[in-house]
Amino acid sequence: MTTEAPGREAEHDAARPPRAGTEPAESASDPAAAARQARAQVYRRRRIVVFGALAIVLALLVSGGVYVGRALGAPIPAAAAVVTAPQPVAQAAQPLALPGFGGYAVGAVGFDGLLVGGSADAPLPTASITKIITALVVLDANPVAAGESGPELAYTEADVELYWDMIAQNGSVAPVEPGISLSLVQSLEAMLLPSGNNYAISISNWAFGSQEAFLERARTWLADHGFQHTVIADSSGLSLDNTSTPAELVRLGELALENPVVASIVATQQVELPELGAIENSNKLLGTHGVDGIKTGTTDDAANLLFSADVPVGDESVTIVGVLLDAPDHASLREAVAALLDSVAPGFREVTVFDEGADLASYATPWGQTAHAEASEAARLVVWSDTPVEVAVDAASVTTAADGSDVGTATVTAGARSIVVPLRLDAPLEDPGAWWRLGNPGALDAPASAGRG
Repeated sequence: MTTEAPGREAEHDAARPPRAGTEPAESASDPAAAARQARAQVYRRRRIVVFGALAIVLALLVSGGVYVGRALGAPIPAAAAVVTAPQPVAQAAQPLALPGFGGYAVGAVGFDGLLVGGSADAPLPTASITKIITALVVLDANPVAAGESGPELAYTEADVELYWDMIAQNGSVAPVEPGISLSLVQSLEAMLLPSGNNYAISISNWAFGSQEAFLERARTWLADHGFQHTVIADSSGLSLDNTSTPAELVRLGELALENPVVASIVATQQVELPELGAIENSNKLLGTHGVDGIKTGTTDDAANLLFSADVPVGDESVTIVGVLLDAPDHASLREAVAALLDSVAPGFREVTVFDEGADLASYATPWGQTAHAEASEAARLVVWSDTPVEVAVDAASVTTAADGSDVGTATVTAGARSIVVPLRLDAPLEDPGAWWRLGNPGALDAPASAGRG
């Protein structure tokens, strides 16, 4: 048995590496080495903490930057208008003095439909009111500007024969002499003022060559202008086959007033024609009760009047157009028309619906600003009788706007008449600024809406 010496066994133990989990003998015995190892472990822990914190801060900065960018750049919500439109305005119905006979109708230029009517759709003989159709058809083919005289018409023995033929038929006439020359306007004055049947035939023959050609043109003109119940049988109105309804004659009167030549003639009391002297208007109501036209008409059994009158109402004037047919005589006709006009005229009233500066809508922003949409001017409308006046306010939603900005309109309507008044802002609506935006993320997502009323 061999036995190693003690010294070699010690050498083998010294040569073995330390077992795992054990410190070298010097670490246990070297304080400096232990301190270095402790510092390394602290450093590692700190590094983990620092980089973790940096990651968290970076994440917060990125997400916070996105939020701030979105908040500062997001559109602010619009403030919707809260409308406070006035309630509809209605007045008491106007009492009227209606004729106790015949067919009648009254309208007004710019007003829808008839103001009043009795047997307004019943055809009746029009007599010399027919001459208004003749004048308009002739002027349609031979236009004459306001203030002009138009072409010259030469009168011959044939026109004198027409004069005597009309007298034989108990028709109204105006004087004529062979060899005279009158302008178209002067000829129309001789036809319309004293209701000269002979001039109606002479003028229409001059314009169209014959009565047949005139009637063809006149019937086309009536159809083109929507007259469905008006019949024309001659240019003078002498035939009882010339008929129309009161409602359509009101429309005819409005067309007559739209023509400056006809409107001027029918408003004239008297003219002086060369070689013929003074010619007077047969309309005895002219110049009274506001009457400024239009045409009388007489048959053997009845008196007719197509009339117009201008009525001052507030700052404007209303043109009334009416007709009364089949009166027993001209005295009764004039009395009835005068009473009717005197009762119709006060039925037009100027209504102040709201004044300038009236508050018609309001705004309130989520950040506490307020403003009002106010009327930029007063709304005044002329209204007939008990026609209701209604107001429709159209106010837009607003985000930011300067004081005085246009924000909508108020439309005031009464029947066929209406006016539009712009609305203006009475105070500014401004951006709420960064702090409000950052502190109110939910409000920035609010949908915009508009106010209507």
